[in-house]
Amino acid sequence: PGASDIPGLEISGEIVSKGNKVDSLRIGETVCALVSGGGYAEYCTAPAPQCLPIPKGFTLEQAASVVETSYTVWTNVFTRGRLQANETILIHGGSSGIGTTAIQLAKAFGARVIVTAGSDAKCAVCNDLGADRSINYQDEDFVEVMKSEGGADVILDMVGGPYMQRNLNCLNVEGRLCQIAFLQPPVVEKFNFLKMLTMRLTLTGSTLRPRTVEQKAEIAEDLKKYVWPLYENGKIKPVLYKTFPLEKACEAHVLMESSKHIGKIMLNCN
Repeated sequence: PGASDIPGLEISGEIVSKGNKVDSLRIGETVCALVSGGGYAEYCTAPAPQCLPIPKGFTLEQAASVVETSYTVWTNVFTRGRLQANETILIHGGSSGIGTTAIQLAKAFGARVIVTAGSDAKCAVCNDLGADRSINYQDEDFVEVMKSEGGADVILDMVGGPYMQRNLNCLNVEGRLCQIAFLQPPVVEKFNFLKMLTMRLTLTGSTLRPRTVEQKAEIAEDLKKYVWPLYENGKIKPVLYKTFPLEKACEAHVLMESSKHIGKIMLNCN
């Protein structure tokens, strides 16, 4: 409710105007921000607490590419999923924008990372980003691979549907399944919850848009403290596939729907 009809959830640029009560930001400063809509535009309004500084050494394009993925991965993998050093995480869609960020962040905090991706080329990129094992789901059954690899303590999934039961079959005792989207239908007709009881599993999930500004501000503070320094020292890097001018947003969406990309697709308003 109240969100712009214009799409676009992550932005970067120069502050040209601000509210009278905003003291933390100044006109002319460059920032990146998470918004609830309106990002596909030359001008966009963002709540001040959701604005983050541009990581040192980043272009505006690179900064915009890491906002939503950082919010999502931090919230789900670390806050809700409670990933710890030396635990194993399975990341579905390892070559996506979320996946490429999750791989690097999980490795930076000492986890063992296994991912799924849809081609050998995508698996190779995931390995280059630090994944300990990449599974081409076209050729391998990720459940069988995970069993041979000792199972997962945390799973980050955006597929849903038939993956739900299969994910549970990959989890270790006290494992956590973090659901962040549904590329497949969200309704599962046959789902055996017994394993959740016997293995003491946690099924959790979240989405950012309906959260309050105050809740998003708390995440932003965590990002500034724990994640932004990793961008600035080069330990984790943005993965950009292609940039389109804003007027070619339709072409960008066609590329996105093709699933040929790796990392983020960007729109430039200049």
